[in-house]
Amino acid sequence: MALFGKGSKRGANRDVLETPQYGWIWKPLIGLFVIYLLVCVGLGIYWSSEPDEFNIDQATRTELARVHGLAAPVAKVEGEESAPAFETLPTGTATVATLMKLNDTLLHKPGGYLKNDVAPPGLMLDNMPNWEYGVLVQVRDMTRELRKEFSRSQSQSSDDKALGKAESLLFIDANAWMLPEAEHEYADANRELGDYLKRLSDDTQNNGQFYARADNLVAWLSDVENRLGSLSQRLSASVGKSQLNLSLAGDKSATSAKSTQTEEEIKTPWLEIDDVFYQARGTSWALIHLLKAVRHDFQGVLEDKNALTSIDQIIRELEATQTDIGSPIILNGSGFGFFANHSLVMANYVARANSAISDLRSLLEKG
Repeated sequence: MALFGKGSKRGANRDVLETPQYGWIWKPLIGLFVIYLLVCVGLGIYWSSEPDEFNIDQATRTELARVHGLAAPVAKVEGEESAPAFETLPTGTATVATLMKLNDTLLHKPGGYLKNDVAPPGLMLDNMPNWEYGVLVQVRDMTRELRKEFSRSQSQSSDDKALGKAESLLFIDANAWMLPEAEHEYADANRELGDYLKRLSDDTQNNGQFYARADNLVAWLSDVENRLGSLSQRLSASVGKSQLNLSLAGDKSATSAKSTQTEEEIKTPWLEIDDVFYQARGTSWALIHLLKAVRHDFQGVLEDKNALTSIDQIIRELEATQTDIGSPIILNGSGFGFFANHSLVMANYVARANSAISDLRSLLEKG
């Protein structure tokens, strides 16, 4: 019995010596994974911070300096005749330079362009990509108006080639992440806009022009009005509402391709509520800068129509949409419920700005 027992003990010892133990490997792996998650969370919070507003005059002079190959913002230098000097910024340069700065912000803010990210932490972010899309839509719309309206003297004038290229580059799928990457196309679009800005600000070249006319401004404002009207509806639908179909109202002879219901229930899907909110916030941020630039370039037109106060009020309404959010999440309480509804607050400011733009457009058309 004793011999038998000793043999069993030796076999057990042999098993202990010969069987490798790998349990220790999991501890450092788990530790590395936790560190990775903490880094992703930290970067996600940092990358989700919205850019500050920038000064239109400074941004314009900086872009002019860059396209003209100067090391400092373009300004009049006493005794130096070779450098382009601008005591006053040429008409149109503020709008184009602001457009370039908006596009550049999308590419070079913390984290860069995030909407097409396919790996963490960018893949896990939701709010900032929608903010980016709101800005991108305004960049696209203004670039299209530059090509269609602002750079052409009449409907039969030829398009500016650089603006045409910039427009096509900006309209690549915002989610494209390879062959080609969206951010590469947007960077190329900025180079084309820079080419137009250089010619626009160079008195020796006649093939770059910007026409600050009331009808041109009305065309862009009409696009802005449509964008803000859509966002206002989507924001208001966060709580759901029953709405009468007004598609054919006001025209007895009007018809539609398909029959429509006289009343419909409109509600933004729950998972899209914060998406719409941040898209509206990005749209408003871009429009604040574009309207300030337009105010500069179209100052004569606006003064003639006594409309400077109107555009200032629009800017003020949109600036209210950039107020710091005092909650870590976007709340969606009922209209008169206990909790706040951030979407309805945003919808209020957007709708007021939209109404003011409509009034401004009518003022410019009728004078």
